Amino acid sequence: MTATRKVLLVDDHELVRVGVKAAYGELLGLAIEWIEATTLAEALAAYREHADIDAVLLDLNLADCKGLQGLRIFMQQHPGARVAVFSGTQDEFVIRQARALGAVAYVGKGAMTSQTRETLLALLAPPGSPGAPLAPHPSGAHVPTAQALFPRLPRTAMYDRVAELGPRHLEILELVLSGCTNQEISQSTQLSLGTVKNYVSSLLLALDVRSRSHLISLFR
Repeated sequence: MTATRKVLLVDDHELVRVGVKAAYGELLGLAIEWIEATTLAEALAAYREHADIDAVLLDLNLADCKGLQGLRIFMQQHPGARVAVFSGTQDEFVIRQARALGAVAYVGKGAMTSQTRETLLALLAPPGSPGAPLAPHPSGAHVPTAQALFPRLPRTAMYDRVAELGPRHLEILELVLSGCTNQEISQSTQLSLGTVKNYVSSLLLALDVRSRSHLISLFR
């Protein structure tokens, strides 16, 4: 019998969902059953409804969430989920933050089909044996290892400093880099405006930058 994996695809663009399902309905003899959601709320409900979902492909820009907030909320409600960020951005900060928040893979929308196929195969490998073959294949093709799960990133002093920040600082940094004002951050985090200003000031000090615009430019 053909092995099957169930994957929840969360993206608000129908053309993207159709393309993914058409391109990756089968991987080296492994059948993929795609479950679709267009919003974070739909995704959370679908994950609760289907207890046997093997992995989640989660877009970062949905109608009811912004940036990595969707990933943060999904992991809080379903901490055992194998969530892969599905995004068009290759921003180093976003990739590092996604991993820190619990994502197990990063699938770039602009990646070559072969590269995406490798990432999906590694994502769906049996627990405890990353990269192990998922199903017999007559070609003897090699299933990639877990190294295919995230893009390779350079090690820099700036990101070493980011790694030392606490969870709340990281959340606010993410919102600052998304272009949110202090007022918008206050509303999103339920912190007072004064507390948000203090956090932003401490971020500038910790990362040794002169201004908010200087901070944003370092991650562009």
